[in-house]
Amino acid sequence: MARAELSSETKARKSGTANMFWRYWTASTASGVGDAVTTVALPLVAIETLHASAFEVSLLPAARFVAWVAIGLPAGVVVQRLPLRGTQIAMDLIRAVAMAWVPLAAALGVLRLWQLVVVTLVTGLAGVVFDVGNSSFLPSIVSKEELTARNSLLSGSSAATQLGAPSLGGVLVQFCGAATSLLVDAVSYVVSAAVLCTVPRPSGRRAAKAGGSPWSQISEGWRYVTRHPVIRPCVTAATLVNFVCGTLIALTPLYLVRTLGTPVGLVGVVMATDGLGSLLAAALTPRLSHWLGSARAICWATLVAAVALVLLPLSSGGWGLLVFGLGNTVFAMGVVVLSILTRTHRQTVTPPELLPRVMATVRFVSWGAVPLGSLLAGAAAAGLGTRDALWLVGVVALAAPLALWTGPVRRMRVLA
Repeated sequence: MARAELSSETKARKSGTANMFWRYWTASTASGVGDAVTTVALPLVAIETLHASAFEVSLLPAARFVAWVAIGLPAGVVVQRLPLRGTQIAMDLIRAVAMAWVPLAAALGVLRLWQLVVVTLVTGLAGVVFDVGNSSFLPSIVSKEELTARNSLLSGSSAATQLGAPSLGGVLVQFCGAATSLLVDAVSYVVSAAVLCTVPRPSGRRAAKAGGSPWSQISEGWRYVTRHPVIRPCVTAATLVNFVCGTLIALTPLYLVRTLGTPVGLVGVVMATDGLGSLLAAALTPRLSHWLGSARAICWATLVAAVALVLLPLSSGGWGLLVFGLGNTVFAMGVVVLSILTRTHRQTVTPPELLPRVMATVRFVSWGAVPLGSLLAGAAAAGLGTRDALWLVGVVALAAPLALWTGPVRRMRVLA
């Protein structure tokens, strides 16, 4: 009788946890759809509506990711000290209002490039806090054994939105205009906030509020990351990969539109190939981790991804876009394998009371490389041309697997 009651309680607890996870997943996916549309629409607003130069276009991804440099480290302390769910809802609403300004300003005829930069910066700052909260929330509702599978599911859902939403974005831009298309992103944030309002507070491994000054708390998270023998080289590789991602965010729309002459409606379809790669990687990562071991999987994934980038500058217009799509797909697969397995490792080995600060530190370092990559790519494209800039990116990308193959990760089968 007691055993039956215990079994019933266990099932009820698992059911409640699963319910929380699926609401968490719904909110993340909703905002992800809007983000993917914006990835296509926002640079096209600058290119087609405001006739921005290569360097001016690169300011947009730089503004989005420079937020990690600005508040990436304090975000971990903020997430740990404030109510998690309420903070996430507030960040969603801030992003919704900021993004809605672009179509409103365009309709009023007052839209300027600096406004796009400010909107991107505001949504980026709010996104930093939101993302750190999301990464810290998941381990509190999912067991360690389920983390890889759940992280793969989240990456797969993100990949699905990256696959379909950019194509939707391209179509919306063609028929509704780039600025109007951004309303989709604004609405997606409202939907995410509404769903989060229904999520109960997690009763699992929630990080305890740490004592001490904010600076001492930040320093503690920083020391944990920089002194950990496995997390440190993984963060180095992720930082180099994200630097390359920043260059591609800035160069891809310019390369497709101005170098290859790709129709605007097709730009989103081509850019969506990274979503295809992400989706495939999310599905394969648990199996790769089982077959090869998580350490070997990230070593080979980063190497293959770096080599695949050579296909981007080799591509051309027309059917040659398939070459670009193949390179983009394979590179995205490598990025996602690295992301899922290293994120799962951090969530597993980091003490719960340190997790928000560790996640914030990792993203401060690795995502802080994205705006730097975007700005340098814009400068390189202005001086060398977009195709030659892509060749240079391919050379830089080889540094990421080098960080793993020359360190302790190379000698491991499983990240520990």
